[in-house]
Amino acid sequence: MHNIVLNNNVKMPALGFGVFQLHDENECEQVVLNALSVGYRLIDTAQAYNNEESVGKAVKASEVPRDEIFLTSKIWVSNSGEQKAMLSLEDSLRRLGTDYIDLMLIHQPFGDYYGTWRALEKALKQGKCRAIGVSNFYADRLVDLCNFVDVKPQINQMETHVFQQQTALRPYLDRFKVQLESWGPFAEGMNNFFANPVLSKIGARHDKSVAQVALRFLIQSGIIAIPKSSHLNRMEENINIFDFELTRSEMGLIQSLDTRNSVFCNHQDPEFVQALADFVPGSKQSWKKSGF
Repeated sequence: MHNIVLNNNVKMPALGFGVFQLHDENECEQVVLNALSVGYRLIDTAQAYNNEESVGKAVKASEVPRDEIFLTSKIWVSNSGEQKAMLSLEDSLRRLGTDYIDLMLIHQPFGDYYGTWRALEKALKQGKCRAIGVSNFYADRLVDLCNFVDVKPQINQMETHVFQQQTALRPYLDRFKVQLESWGPFAEGMNNFFANPVLSKIGARHDKSVAQVALRFLIQSGIIAIPKSSHLNRMEENINIFDFELTRSEMGLIQSLDTRNSVFCNHQDPEFVQALADFVPGSKQSWKKSGF
């Protein structure tokens, strides 16, 4: 597995496995075990996914040493603020069954994210986290945070795929040396993703699937990706992207697919922000929109 070196010199796998919407405890545990068995070493979860415990059980049950697994979790909006964030981080450690989390993120740019960041800086100093970062922080929020904190984020996890390549955000990530990580690398099939003629034609040329081409594009663009699948054959397919390279012309064709817009949600929509504020991890609420 290829690694990317973060701005604090921590190495992070360039390709990982996400567990969003894997709510069933037994299913989630088995899926993560399968992912680890085929070679994934980055596992991405969150307090809001309600499956940290299942992820922790899978890590413990696997034959992979803990220090070879890169665990990511995220602090939810309802746990924002320095004291609440620190308590919630301790809860995440307990649920994951580990004494450190490799990467802890602020999940959304709302609530008292400055207080949450102070908790993350403290956790980093205490060795409870190896790296810290943010998620869904568009350029204005990222610039705001980076100018007034002691430790710059190592990661900004954003909706990133061929239709939303985060071109407006990238210069600010470069300015502060923040690594971009993609959630939703397949756009959850939106815009007829898996039948896209550009991706299909390029895939046929390399004897690769649309999904593999899309992931390869992200990796070659220097972006970490965390695809999700419950199917073992697709897990194996998604990780098998390091044996080919897209040409400059092919990269340009895929870059032309960028709409610069989300296919899921609008973080400036007051109703969406209200929905984030209302959601409580562990509740029986379900998400009809993405935004994770």
